[in-house]
Amino acid sequence: MQIDVPLVTGLIASQFPQWAHLPISTVSLSGWDNRTFHLGTEMSVRLPSAQHYARAVTIEQTWLPRLARELTLPIPEPLALGQPDIHYPWQWSVYRWLPGETVTRHSIKDPDQFADDLGRFLLALQAIDTTGGPRRKLRGGSLSLWQPQTEAALVALGKKIDVKAASAIWKLAISAPFDPDPVWYHGDLSAGNLLIQNGELSAVIDFGGLGIGDPACDMTIAWTLLESSSRQVFRECLGVSDSIWNRGRGWALWKALIVIAKIIETNPIETGSSQYALDQLIEDFERHS
Repeated sequence: MQIDVPLVTGLIASQFPQWAHLPISTVSLSGWDNRTFHLGTEMSVRLPSAQHYARAVTIEQTWLPRLARELTLPIPEPLALGQPDIHYPWQWSVYRWLPGETVTRHSIKDPDQFADDLGRFLLALQAIDTTGGPRRKLRGGSLSLWQPQTEAALVALGKKIDVKAASAIWKLAISAPFDPDPVWYHGDLSAGNLLIQNGELSAVIDFGGLGIGDPACDMTIAWTLLESSSRQVFRECLGVSDSIWNRGRGWALWKALIVIAKIIETNPIETGSSQYALDQLIEDFERHS
């Protein structure tokens, strides 16, 4: 299915005619699970790219306004809920546009301050009452779900990576004790979902993986974006246990391996960060083992 400007133009015109006069344009880094478009200068339109991503629309519409009140950084604000029609089969969203640029390692003014700001955001998220929150096994559950993909990637990559070190990281992650008490997690805390202004963290976006469960999946950013010193600041701010940290390593390793091995397709930002993450994981693991 082609999700493009003409489709979005038709959806807006038929369901939200009060905005039909506003220009619609593509966003340069639109994401993989969803396609995002500018609507005028102050709004965005976000449409799931496949059925299994569509469940997140209701979750975001329900929970983001509640979470936003208790967080330390801006997050997307739903303005309207679009409905399926003959041209598009799932619910979709209109959000208030959040200004800022997608973060890169080179655009951060003070890496340690950035790491602390991000850690404080996650602390605030994890502290929010989880009553009624959605449990989603793809991120907040056990790493063992991804064992087959990880093993397949290790075989596929063969001598292209340090398989011995990667296997040791995975073994430690998969055996780390699991705390069953759920907290809120973002679910896809990658560079592509962090915005900066003037070199400082300004917003967190794309809550398509939002749920309650194990927060270890949100630790992946420590290796996909941060460097050694800022990684330590991030961990100290969060005060996470060795168990959560080791499972976080596992989440970061799994994602890096399946992207490098081309087991999944993803956006250019994640593709570019995967080799960096793998190098950081192995270097970090060997330094502390």
